[in-house]
Amino acid sequence: MATTDYGTISQRTAAWAATKMLEHAEPILVLSKFGDSKPQPKNKAEAVKFRRPVPFAPALTPLVEGVTPTAQAMAYEDVPATLDQWGAVVEITDKVADLAEDPVLSDASMLCGEQAAETIEAVTWGVLKGATNVFYANGSAVGDVNTAISKDKLRAVVRALQTQRAKPITRMLDSSPGHKTTPIEGGYVAFAHTDMASDIRDLAGFVPVAQYGSRNPLCPEELGTVENVRFILSPLLTPALNAGSSTANGMKVETTKVDIYDLVVVGMHSYGLVPLKGASAIKPSVINPNTPSKSDPLGQRGYVGWKAWYTALVLNQAWIARVRCGVKAL
Repeated sequence: MATTDYGTISQRTAAWAATKMLEHAEPILVLSKFGDSKPQPKNKAEAVKFRRPVPFAPALTPLVEGVTPTAQAMAYEDVPATLDQWGAVVEITDKVADLAEDPVLSDASMLCGEQAAETIEAVTWGVLKGATNVFYANGSAVGDVNTAISKDKLRAVVRALQTQRAKPITRMLDSSPGHKTTPIEGGYVAFAHTDMASDIRDLAGFVPVAQYGSRNPLCPEELGTVENVRFILSPLLTPALNAGSSTANGMKVETTKVDIYDLVVVGMHSYGLVPLKGASAIKPSVINPNTPSKSDPLGQRGYVGWKAWYTALVLNQAWIARVRCGVKAL
């Protein structure tokens, strides 16, 4: 099939299509804003390494007058990951292109952008909710859970993070395509499904975004704050239905058991990702109908698609924690 790198469209039209996709992807991507961004350059293999220095132990031996202490060596740890490729294609027939009154290319680009973002978000959420530092709203196993999130449990999570010296998040990825970060007010960030909104609002001391005053919300999806934890909710952060206790205790139940929701609380540098940002991370492809080729001699089919290389990983299990809880039935 005779196509350019972007299909049968020019570089200028390809840039427009990529921009169109990213415009619709950006509002969906909440998890990608707070991880450590490490874009992978082209032609650098599929393996990615996040490299971090090993902290020094406290220097508890007093200095001796006139004696230079023994020099300490720098040490680094590598946290490896492997990139995966994601993508999808929409087929457009020549009849649609010739006769339909709808702006097919524009609509397909919009939907592909949303699909790409939801794919990346789902992959990232799968990594985060697999974190091994687990708390339960009640009991000691997921089968015991039939309680909503509580302030005491939230404080227990924050205490555990602080004990492990997890730093509050003070920077987030901005909306520009250049992987730049912007400073934010320090705090731990909690991600959860939108079903948890009412239970979070019921927590003592909850401050909604509308009452922030001079403080700026981190993103449109921010619900509010409890002490030093800021809550960001998305309907894409899916729960595990029918996975909890068989005693409902007033919690939401899909069939016979309590539905389990993960509230994931993260500190700075707790997880890393190659984000869906910029023209180098998502590549559109458009093959217009009425473009004859060996496999389609009459040019009866065309395609709009996207592909992206992406991975996400937990960098420090001690700096990320998840609470497995129910949500109150409404």
